[in-house]
Amino acid sequence: MQIIPLGNKVVIKRQAEKTSIGGILLPDSSQEKPNQGRVLSVGDGQLLKNGQRAQLQVKEGDRVIFSSYAGAEVSVDGQELLILSEDEILAVSE
Repeated sequence: MQIIPLGNKVVIKRQAEKTSIGGILLPDSSQEKPNQGRVLSVGDGQLLKNGQRAQLQVKEGDRVIFSSYAGAEVSVDGQELLILSEDEILAVSE
């Protein structure tokens, strides 16, 4: 199944780091929700008053940083994904 976001929404797969800064492997239960992820798909952009669509600033494949509690979590084919508004993305990292 594929998720196609609407408007200015973005689908993101969280990317968790499995080791601590000191190199210790951390179990999933002790980790915080990661606040970084990879953009899987983007919507068409927000509909403006003049009938045109605003172009999104992020694109598929971008690595982004967002608030840990942003968006809505969904499960698709066993994958945990996050759907959030482009406004909830704080930055694009390289």
